[in-house]
Amino acid sequence: MERIRSAVASTTGDLKLIGGLGGFAGMVELPAMKEPVLVSATDGVGTKVLIAEALNIYETVGIDLVAMSVNDLLVTGARPFFFLDYIAVGRLEPEKAAALVEGVAEGCRQSGCALLGGETAEMPDLYQEGHFDLAGFAVGVVEKNAIIDGSRVAAGDVLIGLPSSGVHSNGFSLVRKILEVNKISYTMNEVEGFGEEVVGAALLTPTRIYARDAAALIQAADVRAMAHITGGGLPENLPRVIPGELHARIERSSWRVPPVFEALQRLGNVADDEMLRTFNMGIGFVAIVPAADEQKAIAAVPGAAKIGEVVSGGGQTEFV
Repeated sequence: MERIRSAVASTTGDLKLIGGLGGFAGMVELPAMKEPVLVSATDGVGTKVLIAEALNIYETVGIDLVAMSVNDLLVTGARPFFFLDYIAVGRLEPEKAAALVEGVAEGCRQSGCALLGGETAEMPDLYQEGHFDLAGFAVGVVEKNAIIDGSRVAAGDVLIGLPSSGVHSNGFSLVRKILEVNKISYTMNEVEGFGEEVVGAALLTPTRIYARDAAALIQAADVRAMAHITGGGLPENLPRVIPGELHARIERSSWRVPPVFEALQRLGNVADDEMLRTFNMGIGFVAIVPAADEQKAIAAVPGAAKIGEVVSGGGQTEFV
């Protein structure tokens, strides 16, 4: 508690918290808004935590935990407001728990939200020695008249893709199986596609948090929809924010697929369709804007690029 106190305090920013760390519940004042709508999301990190365990690196998965929930609520146009974490362990190891929470705090700082509270559960009958799991809960707030829900998306709108930082936190069961079959350990280095780091460290690159990017896009352009590209990839996440009579046409050559995905596909002999439905393939977030706002949106976020457009005819996401 003493170690994480300063990390938690560093996340509050301009939010008005009531009470301190260690109570039964956290409290925070709502910002002054005309019609505030609370937006919530929850998620975990999945089997990526097994790589963190193997390498004894814990801060990065804390960032992942925040990213997975915060990125989901950003698509509504909401500002991340506060975050709660849940850490389950077989046996509480203070240094490990503190590192996890410090990672969560870093994710909250990147998101601009407060780490309002959390829970650490010690369950030796459920978790083996050294094993742990994470869950997170994010709450955001948005003015009712500023909600982004995809209802204004029209044929001719363009898809603006934002680069991912790597595999993020989806598809790690497949990643781990591919490495196992090829007898590649997490501590191996100089493996083609994984850069100069050891394989495990490259895979632990934290999920990119798009809070500042989403805010910049909304400020610069008429954003009609946004999508967080998680499990299901581009094919399954874009239809969630596009009206049924329309669909996305994506130009496969419009961005460079990062080497890590090419390596995983080669080593696992994975079909193109499965890669696209399992991984983000280098695009972690998508905004849909009118064609007239294309250049404004691209200029708002470094690395952003047009990756396709919205066309008439409902159905599956189309790749050309």
